[in-house]
Amino acid sequence: MIFDRINNAPLYYTVHPGFQRAFEYIQRLDVNAVPVGRYNLDGEFMYALVQEYNTKLKEQGFWEAHRSYIDLQYVVQGSEGVGYANIHHLKQGEYDSKKDFLPLHGEGDLLTLQSGSFVLLFPEDAHMPGMALGSPAPVKKIVIKIAVD
Repeated sequence: MIFDRINNAPLYYTVHPGFQRAFEYIQRLDVNAVPVGRYNLDGEFMYALVQEYNTKLKEQGFWEAHRSYIDLQYVVQGSEGVGYANIHHLKQGEYDSKKDFLPLHGEGDLLTLQSGSFVLLFPEDAHMPGMALGSPAPVKKIVIKIAVD
């Protein structure tokens, strides 16, 4: 997991071949005006999901991880909590390869993701996004899915 501000994105360009393109996409985009939806950046290798939602209470959240994609989650507006734990510290459910979804159960830490900050979540990083910090509030977020290989 990498947690930082978007202005530090160049520090991570060499970590993965897709990171520079993903960060540059966010930085070129009029993030406040882009509508909700899916945007293909490089076929199934990389795509963006623009989301708007209200954060949810912890009891409504769930742990997840992915094997095929790295998540770059960037908050455009608002703030949210993102649960984090290494998948080996949680009980793993059955992996759904069609959805690239691994359900997990247990406890972890809570990070605060504010407007202008991002988190990179790798296959070993269980996460619980969209958590309310206090009471539920609106958030606009861009999630870029980057294929592991």
